[in-house]
Amino acid sequence: MSMTIKVYEVDRYGRTRVVRPKAEVVPAGTVELSAEFPVCRCDRCDRCEGAE
Repeated sequence: MSMTIKVYEVDRYGRTRVVRPKAEVVPAGTVELSAEFPVCRCDRCDRCEGAE
């Protein structure tokens, strides 16, 4: 199974510019831990490490 991806940026006025044109990509079978978002450590979140 393949996917397509197109990378563009939007400026503060809502104008878009293509950074990379549409391309076929193959999704990764596994994701390395380094690619995950870090654990939330904010004061408001109950999912944080050390939350009481």
